[in-house]
Amino acid sequence: MRIVQAGFTLIELSVITGILGILASIALGPFSGLIEQQRATAAIEALQSHMALARSTAISRNRATILCPSRDSHTCNNDTDWSGGWLLYVDENRNRRPDARGEILRVDLRSNNRSLRIASSSGRRQLRYHSDGSSAGTNLTLSICGRSDNLLGQVIVNNIGRPRSQRPRTPTACPI
Repeated sequence: MRIVQAGFTLIELSVITGILGILASIALGPFSGLIEQQRATAAIEALQSHMALARSTAISRNRATILCPSRDSHTCNNDTDWSGGWLLYVDENRNRRPDARGEILRVDLRSNNRSLRIASSSGRRQLRYHSDGSSAGTNLTLSICGRSDNLLGQVIVNNIGRPRSQRPRTPTACPI
């Protein structure tokens, strides 16, 4: 009577593991691009949500509200880098900074994962909504860029105060 043993030999197992490793490395490239696109979508939606809240708060409270970049959730950055996050506050005394008299409404701090770079157009460091819901001055453009310095999307706020988003149809270099 002959005994039949079932299973894989060490060579067969090594070959299959090698093939799976090669396939996983091939699939990892496009998968990382998909993750970057999803992070950009999440950032665009978070920005638009905070902009809508800022605008409706300015109208309902009849006070100016400001959305500005922040890294520490207490003060506004003095630059155009929004990658660390942003905060939304009511500017009671019109000094364009949150203080004891200004009420901080929302804070959105981004993780330390620097896979996305978010920056506003050079002339605008913050978004200020007036009590009528408008945003005077030049249009504000927030550009969301990936690791390879490619533009993933933009959020644009016009003078009326309405934000809109757009994504490039073809690969585009980041404008910032």
